[in-house]
Amino acid sequence: MKFVKAFLSIAVTALLIWRLDCKTGDIPPIGAFLNPSTGFWQNAESKNILATENLKLPGLLDKVIIRYDDNRIPHIFAKNDHDLYYAQGFVTARDRFWEMDIQTREASGRLSEIIGPKTLDLDRYHRRMGMVYGAENTLKGIMANPVTRVMVNAYTDGVNSYIHQLAPKDYPLEFKLLDYEPEEWKPINCAFLLKLMSETLAGGSDQFGMTNNLKRFGAKDVNDLFPDYPFNEDPIIPTGTKWDFKPLPIPKPSADFMAQMTEGIKTKEITPGVGSNNWAISGDKSATGYPILANDPHLNLTFPSIWYQVQLSSPTVNVNGVSLPGAPCIIIGYNQSISWGVTNVDADVLDWYQVKFKDNTKNEYWYNNQWNKVKKRIEVINVLNQKPIIDTVLYTHQGPVVYETADKKPAKGGENIPVGNALRWIAHDESNEFMCFHLLNRGKNYADYRKALTYFTAPAQNFIFASNDKDIAITPNGKFPLKFKDQGKFILDGSDPANDWQGWIPADQNPTVKNPPRGFVSSANQSSTDPSYPYYINWRFEQYYRGKRINDKLSAMHRANVDSMRIMQMDNYSILAQDVLPTMLKYLDTTKMSAQQISAFHIIKLWDKHYAVNSIGASIFDNWWNHFYGMVWDDKFTVKGTYLKYPSYDRTEKLLLTEPNSKWFDIAATSTKETCADIVAHSFYNAVDELVHKHGQPGPKWQWGFIKETYINHLANLPGFGTGIFAAGGRGGVINALRNGNGPSWRMVVQMGPNVKGYGVFPGGESGNPGSFYYDDMYTTWKNGQLNELLFLRSPTEPSVRVKTTLVLN
Repeated sequence: MKFVKAFLSIAVTALLIWRLDCKTGDIPPIGAFLNPSTGFWQNAESKNILATENLKLPGLLDKVIIRYDDNRIPHIFAKNDHDLYYAQGFVTARDRFWEMDIQTREASGRLSEIIGPKTLDLDRYHRRMGMVYGAENTLKGIMANPVTRVMVNAYTDGVNSYIHQLAPKDYPLEFKLLDYEPEEWKPINCAFLLKLMSETLAGGSDQFGMTNNLKRFGAKDVNDLFPDYPFNEDPIIPTGTKWDFKPLPIPKPSADFMAQMTEGIKTKEITPGVGSNNWAISGDKSATGYPILANDPHLNLTFPSIWYQVQLSSPTVNVNGVSLPGAPCIIIGYNQSISWGVTNVDADVLDWYQVKFKDNTKNEYWYNNQWNKVKKRIEVINVLNQKPIIDTVLYTHQGPVVYETADKKPAKGGENIPVGNALRWIAHDESNEFMCFHLLNRGKNYADYRKALTYFTAPAQNFIFASNDKDIAITPNGKFPLKFKDQGKFILDGSDPANDWQGWIPADQNPTVKNPPRGFVSSANQSSTDPSYPYYINWRFEQYYRGKRINDKLSAMHRANVDSMRIMQMDNYSILAQDVLPTMLKYLDTTKMSAQQISAFHIIKLWDKHYAVNSIGASIFDNWWNHFYGMVWDDKFTVKGTYLKYPSYDRTEKLLLTEPNSKWFDIAATSTKETCADIVAHSFYNAVDELVHKHGQPGPKWQWGFIKETYINHLANLPGFGTGIFAAGGRGGVINALRNGNGPSWRMVVQMGPNVKGYGVFPGGESGNPGSFYYDDMYTTWKNGQLNELLFLRSPTEPSVRVKTTLVLN
């Protein structure tokens, strides 16, 4: 009997050990994860790190000194550029390698290798839209240039020197949670980071929805509801700017485009609010007499941040700012001569072309009055614990046919992607954006800035600039296709050569303004120019509200300083409310209201139009406007089985302010004919009633910070590794465009002058390790709207009380 008990005990123990060493669904092997010598315990880090650390790494040409400041920001001093980028790759990987790995896996369609079938649709989409194809072409451009070839190879070697020294106990925590091993970094991974940014900022399209609109409503109504220039606008290049060049001939519209735009026709939408702010004031407006530049790119907010802060110094460069983890150089920053920042242009550089195949084999397609061979690209997608998926993607001369048949599309998602269409996307083309940043990092003046921009292809950016020569400038910049007006507003006939891109806008004819008389330059993703610019960039841009507020503030600004810029970055004033609220209030009749509605009316009547964290008026207006917008458009543009694009806030505002009896206010499902007054009043009642239902009587629970859910999630949405929901002001459409999990991913202000000073912060911390003090040590500073003064060392031996530790690489 004792033998049986002993045997059972041993068997149960062995079974338990075996079970704890196996992965179950999304749960890692618990035994390995909890193992004291190799598990997550090993990822805990002390705030107090060794004062000096020495490492020997293969491939370095000379000694590199890295000084870490009180926020664990590395300041890298190398004796040559090879070692500079090698060291940048090494220290970035030490802090952020899992982030680098997961983002390149996402871009290259390889998430399913480590996660399983739940990410298969996303992997297939990224393969089918040509992310790998585009990265391969970009890598060709990088490697063809001897400067960027050395840079990317050195960065890659630095990353791999970190990976090669890793033991399983040292793996970043997420590798242990997801139960997979790091793999070597490759130069193409640096290109994948550029493709991922292109997808985020230039990978959306309204063309499918707009084509459906055209079929449903006809050209007259579509032209009315979706104009090529908005009712309100304050463009990036000031209105009235003269163009100092002779433009190229504009291509003629194709015959089918002209036909579909006549009234006889009866036949991934872009996310509004995704954008950024930047501005620079001249010395005439600043307290020091030198320009001040500010930038805050609005992107998804995550732990770890999408940005990695670093200073890079060698005999050829000394530059400070933020980089993309996984890519060399500084992307947004400054040196002792210039500073620069970016916002998204929203150029039309992604078009869909309807393809006519010869037969079901899809080996040939009709183009230019003849059948042409289809190229086929085999994509092998490995899936965790399953057989690999073999996917064949068809390519025409325009690009990949993302979903050639409806059954190829996933059951969920992809609503804005048309079936049977080839994708022409600027991100597929050969390019070398790293050369742009190599030159900007070393730039001395306006001429250097302009030269650098000629290397930048995509995603098109509004590059803002300030220098110690007291120049300021802004350039909506990228490689822009030469098109006829509205080419790409709707799906194009892929068989007609007239619908192809007909060349490129010359780089020196991209819209630019230098030292304008008003004393500032700015952008907030609004229209690049007024309609006098001779070329077509796009028919729609981000709405004008943020840009208008920025320009109003800067116009009135005098003797400004860094704090003036910081405070302005946190501005919550709503131009939308300024435009529409007086008219909306005019239509309300308190005699027809309930007690709660009367109370809400008196609150909003006194509202100062700021989306402040404790504002109740902001909650009422926001809900009211959303209900109003929905009541106007939902019954016309929500059609089961048909993907339609809604009109903009700007067009809705014009309707409200100038067309009170428009047919668009009438709700077809009712027997009466509604007017603007009816919709405004009923939307107010509905908005207030909804707030009462969800949050009780008007009072503190209605404060905007509680109504608006703001959060920062872990990059993989791991529970407990983000902030959770916190109270914050701001909204899409105000300068402080913080909404849900999207907002200012990096705030920077640079004061030019004899001693250039930079200030900045991103939400989170420099480390990607949740077990580190430096994982979220800058979050509170960011949340409170403060900035850190950025340490900018002139030499590796310069004394500073902020330097806490030194890493020497030999």
